[in-house]
Amino acid sequence: MNIPFLDLKAPYFDLKDQFDEAYQRVMKSGWYILGDEVEAFESEFAEYCSAKQCIGVANGLDALHLIVRGYGIGSGDEVIVPSNTYIATWLAVTHASATPVAVEPDEQTYNIDPAKIEQAITPRTKAIMVVHLYGQPADMDPINAIARKHGLKVIEDCAQAHGAYYKGRRVGTLGDAAGFSFYPGKNLGAFGDGGAVITNDVQLSNQIKILRNYGSEIKYHNEILGFNSRLDELQAAFLRVKLKKLTEWNKMRATTAELYMKHLAAITEIALPFVPEWAEPVWHLFVIRLHNRDMLQKKLTSVGIGNMIHYPIPPHLQTAYSHLGFQNGDFPISEAIHNSVLSLPMWPGIAEENIAAVCSTICNFMGNT
Repeated sequence: MNIPFLDLKAPYFDLKDQFDEAYQRVMKSGWYILGDEVEAFESEFAEYCSAKQCIGVANGLDALHLIVRGYGIGSGDEVIVPSNTYIATWLAVTHASATPVAVEPDEQTYNIDPAKIEQAITPRTKAIMVVHLYGQPADMDPINAIARKHGLKVIEDCAQAHGAYYKGRRVGTLGDAAGFSFYPGKNLGAFGDGGAVITNDVQLSNQIKILRNYGSEIKYHNEILGFNSRLDELQAAFLRVKLKKLTEWNKMRATTAELYMKHLAAITEIALPFVPEWAEPVWHLFVIRLHNRDMLQKKLTSVGIGNMIHYPIPPHLQTAYSHLGFQNGDFPISEAIHNSVLSLPMWPGIAEENIAAVCSTICNFMGNT
């Protein structure tokens, strides 16, 4: 059996002629940084997200980091972040010299628990950074209400949620600004690194355009200390091709998720993803939870079924954040999630027989034949 965790070649072969045409278009133009392709993609992705502004940057971490900096958040300030997330969420805050303040997740959705946010707010809190983990939107209405009450910015980490809906609205415009990643494995992935900021805040947009380009609005005139973080023309051209297929690909992911749910529903020892009635996830990952996760992972790997753990170590226990002094047990809900989650193969177009084979292997392992 050979079922990969993710097939990144399939989209290329599906759209080869369009990718090749995009490549030739860029190469023949002789313009490779901040040109027509980036401008066109920014316009198209802003429209997709129903936003006024899109700024292409080098990657998803930079997108979040530049939002934090763009709002003037820095040394001495705090930003509330989920304790259950990939470390990039925290790094975006740290790179701006601010302090991440972790809040535990809801045990069903794995996203930040709005009921726990307010107790983490201090006079130094400037923003709440929300992650739509695994492609499922967080519960934004109560989060925005808390932010308004305390005068805080709301920043969405949409790295895994391109096209997800919350109460009929796409993620990306549910707060003040949002960061997207176009890492190759994302629902909308480039053939390399890439990212974007989405916002309706024109002032922030202008600030990030300067920050991404060495702190310069006019060439060789540097108004502020900036960075080199620009989405390049070639990746923008490829993303324009993929964006046209994103809705279709997300629907295919949803069909795969439904099949997993159906085949694994009888296994009481496994916690399947929980989807609130107001959420329409895009299934960047299909994540299950079980106590003997490591044994199941070993079994799947041994028979050639790809799988991954998202994520094995929570940010507060990473060596990079040892200076904050966190210990095992400080965020027990997140730690329990990280110790029990397992991601199954997921990509648009995965064959139904492959899904059946994955589920059959799991059922046999769990004694549910």
